[in-house]
Amino acid sequence: MPQFPGQTHIFYWREIAALEKLGHDVRLLSTRKPPAGLISHDWSADAIARTRYLGQVDPVAAARALTELLPRGLNMWMLSGGIGFSRDTLLTLSAAWHLRRLARAEGLDHVHVHSCGRAALIAALAARMDGPGYSLTLHGPLSDYGPGQRFKWSGADFATIITETLRQEAEATLGDALPERVIVRSMGVDTERFRRETPYEPVSHGRPMRLFSCGRLNVVKGHQDLMSAVRQLLDMGVDVRLEIAGEDDEGGTGYRRELEAHLKQLHLRDHVKLLGAIDADAVRDKLLCADAFVLASWHEPLGVAYMEAMACGVPVFGTDSGGVRELIRDGRTGILVPPQNPGVLARAIRDFATDPDYARELSRAGRAHVEAHFDSRMGAEALSAEIERAVAARR
Repeated sequence: MPQFPGQTHIFYWREIAALEKLGHDVRLLSTRKPPAGLISHDWSADAIARTRYLGQVDPVAAARALTELLPRGLNMWMLSGGIGFSRDTLLTLSAAWHLRRLARAEGLDHVHVHSCGRAALIAALAARMDGPGYSLTLHGPLSDYGPGQRFKWSGADFATIITETLRQEAEATLGDALPERVIVRSMGVDTERFRRETPYEPVSHGRPMRLFSCGRLNVVKGHQDLMSAVRQLLDMGVDVRLEIAGEDDEGGTGYRRELEAHLKQLHLRDHVKLLGAIDADAVRDKLLCADAFVLASWHEPLGVAYMEAMACGVPVFGTDSGGVRELIRDGRTGILVPPQNPGVLARAIRDFATDPDYARELSRAGRAHVEAHFDSRMGAEALSAEIERAVAARR
């Protein structure tokens, strides 16, 4: 897992717990620790203590890996992959060497990589040095994960892909480099922990409408569009309060400053609050107090944050982008609007606020949909079955 445990990595932790309940001995490996401002969970210290970090460059280990891999065609792989792939390979050689050594010392029989970036390259290089078999999960568009995708995928025992939309993209891009087994299986949520004990009650007259959003502070998450929609709602006479949980990738010194400037320009400081990175329990508490959850992403592969809200019986507003339609059925389990369109979003929220019966139905249907299709145990069971099949075949 890259930069584990980061602010969006709660679904990794849930999957680890589910795998251990199935009786597996799970070891945690990562490239490096995330910036301090992104380590926000109550389980982060435990995760860090359990994780081996392999990303530090070790020239001696890199040289040893190079000695083994050159006779196996490394120079040809690097030439065919271009400058970017060559750079990434040189940066990950030492980590691959240490991964193979660790696997042999501790008897690790399989490595599952929750990324198709450099973490996947580490596992692919280790396997080509007779290290452990490996598999991949694709969480977003292939273009987000750097060069050398054919090299990374062609050596994998299997791959899981979180949506059918992404599977089709991978098939069209990678062709015969795909492993024989490719499974569409999403990440999930702990539906026992994310649930409500009292019935959902829609917004009532006499108090502001409470909106909650959760996601990295990044332009593609569309928080700036959601702020603009809040401004329009206020101008329409809809009293609303918005809280946004999440931090930028620099730990608070990056895109957050642009959002703060946007908030100030729209005169929203009394109506919008940036909470920074908060842990899962705090997210759940915010959800249980919200009238609706809104994430205005420009492109979202699927969206764990939507799942958490739906599991808590909170009506959700999402954008019809990426694979979100595979999670949110517009008008039935949530409401979808076009991305980058604050006006449409504002009108959808305004209309929702006037129909309490519809809000209650979305609350019920959203919870039922996630419970049936996106429980974290389902992903762990699928991963367990595929790893056991791969290990047996290799033996």
